[in-house]
Amino acid sequence: MAGNADTRFVIHGGNPINGDIRVGGMKNAATPVIAATLLVRGECVIDNVPHLSDVERMLDILRSLGAKVEWTGDNELSIDASGADIGSLDRQAVKAMRSSILLMGPLLARFHEVTIPEPGGCIIGNRSIDTHLHALKSLGAEITHNDDETYTLTASSLTGTTVILPEFSVTATENAIMAAVMASGTTIIKLAAAEPNVVCLGEFLNAAGARISGLGTHTLVIEGVSELQGTSFQVIPDQIEIGTFAVLGGLTKGTINILGVRPDHLDIILLTLDRIGVRYELKGDVLIMLPSSQLNAFRLKAMPYPGFPTDLQAPFGVLATQCQGTSLIHDPLYEGRLGYMNELTKMGANATICDPHRVVVTGPTPLYGKEIFSLDLRAGATLLIAGLIASGETILHNASIIDRGYECIDERLHKLGASIERVD
Repeated sequence: MAGNADTRFVIHGGNPINGDIRVGGMKNAATPVIAATLLVRGECVIDNVPHLSDVERMLDILRSLGAKVEWTGDNELSIDASGADIGSLDRQAVKAMRSSILLMGPLLARFHEVTIPEPGGCIIGNRSIDTHLHALKSLGAEITHNDDETYTLTASSLTGTTVILPEFSVTATENAIMAAVMASGTTIIKLAAAEPNVVCLGEFLNAAGARISGLGTHTLVIEGVSELQGTSFQVIPDQIEIGTFAVLGGLTKGTINILGVRPDHLDIILLTLDRIGVRYELKGDVLIMLPSSQLNAFRLKAMPYPGFPTDLQAPFGVLATQCQGTSLIHDPLYEGRLGYMNELTKMGANATICDPHRVVVTGPTPLYGKEIFSLDLRAGATLLIAGLIASGETILHNASIIDRGYECIDERLHKLGASIERVD
C-alpha cells in the first residue's frame, strides 16, 4: 500500500474508464473511532476500516501504549485498550500525523495527564489547535506549552460544562466529545461540527454506553457516564472518496458504478454535480456515473457540513478545467490549499490564483502529461485524475501521500481500465 517519499505514479491518460468500484470506509471517521477505543474497557470490533497509512499510524500509536490490536478480517479490526499505559506513548509517531491530535481528549480523560507533541500531517496552511485546547480547558484541563514543542495537559477530573467552540472544527468537536463522555455531570457543546464523521464517532461511543444526544446538529448534550464497554461497530463509507470517483466519472466519459454509498451524506455533492451538468443515477446504495456531454462553469465555496466539503474542492478544481466558461472556487477554511492549481497549469489549465483562498479557472482546456508533484493528500488525488484525462504520460511525484486517504487507489483504478504504474 504505502510507498516512500519518492514514490511516483506513471500515468498514461485517455484510457476508457468503466466498471464497478466499492467505496471504502471513511478515514476521517475511522481514526477518531480508533482513538476513542482508549476510553473503552474491553474489546471493540470495528468493521469497514480502510487500510490506509494514517490508520496504520494511529494503530501503531495504540500499540505503543500497550493496546491489543489485530486485523481480524479484510477491513475488520479488534482493539482492546484495557491495558494501555501512557508512559510508553510513541511521541515521534504522534508528531508524524495530524489526526493524532484526536488522542488529546481520550488520553486526558483516561490518564488525567498527557504530554503530546504538536501533530504533523498535510501542509495545507495554518491549522491551529487552539480550538482543541479551548475545549479541553473548558472541561477543566490545565495546559502548558513546553519549549520542546509539546503540550502537557493535566486534569485530576473533568467536569461537565457548556463549551462554546469558536469555530466549526471537526476534530476539536471530536476531542471535546471524547473528553466529555466520562466527565462528571452534563456537557453542552455549542457550535459543534455536524459532519458525518462526528456523528459516526458519537454513534460508536453511544454503542459503548455513552449518552450523547444532538448528533448531526450544532448543539450536543453529553451526560457523563462512569464506564464504557466493548462493542461492535461499522465505520461509515467515505463521501470524499465517493466525490472523487464521481469527478473521475464526470471527466472520463465512461460509466462507473460506485458501490456502497450513503445517499444521505451526499446532498451538496450531488447538487453541485447537477448544476455542473455531470450525469448520474442513484439506485439505492449505488451511484452510477454516466457519460456527460457538456460541463458548465460553476461557483463553489467550501463550508462546514452540510455545506460543500473542503476536501473535495481540489477534485472539483480539475473538473473546472473541463467546464465551459469561468469557474470560481473559494476555500475560506484553509489558506494555501490551492497549490495543486500550479501543477494543473503546467499541464495546460487556464487558472489564476487570486489569493490564498480563491482561484478562477477558465475552460475547457486540454491537459497534457507532465512531471508534477503532490503537495497534499487531496491534491495528489486531483492530479492523479488530471493524469488520467491528459494526453500522453504524466509522472506524479510524492504519490505515496495519496495512500493516506485512498486505499490501494492505483490498483482499484487499474481494474476500471486506468493505466497507472507505481514506481518506488
